[in-house]
Amino acid sequence: MAVVKELIRTEENGSISFGNYQLDQKSKVSDFQHQGDVYKVKTFYEITKLERNGMFVYESVPGTAVYNLAQDGSTMSFQVEGAEDAQITVEMEADTEYEISINGADAGTMKTNLGGKLSFSVELGDTDAAEVKIVKC
Repeated sequence: MAVVKELIRTEENGSISFGNYQLDQKSKVSDFQHQGDVYKVKTFYEITKLERNGMFVYESVPGTAVYNLAQDGSTMSFQVEGAEDAQITVEMEADTEYEISINGADAGTMKTNLGGKLSFSVELGDTDAAEVKIVKC
């Protein structure tokens, strides 16, 4: 897959893709409209961050490219790629347990903190994009 040159876009299936870990300088897009929500993305090689309606959604260190991010009340799924392994933090429901799978393999069950943040690592680099699925227990 290629990085998201336009920094954020709507996909044909209704999901969004965002991020460009190949940029040397921080770039951002604000006020991106998608399904009644307003998104903001900041991205470059050090970090990629996504907000929806002013609220945190996704962050990776170092920067990544995310494809087909879809989220409903109990599930978040996306593909992610980057130049090296990444620490990813996503916003889910506060104080709730979630099952995480990466490339179809069980990565364990984690509980969000009181702020609803869930953090995990994904091995990236010379591989294709990793498939991530987070499901409420």
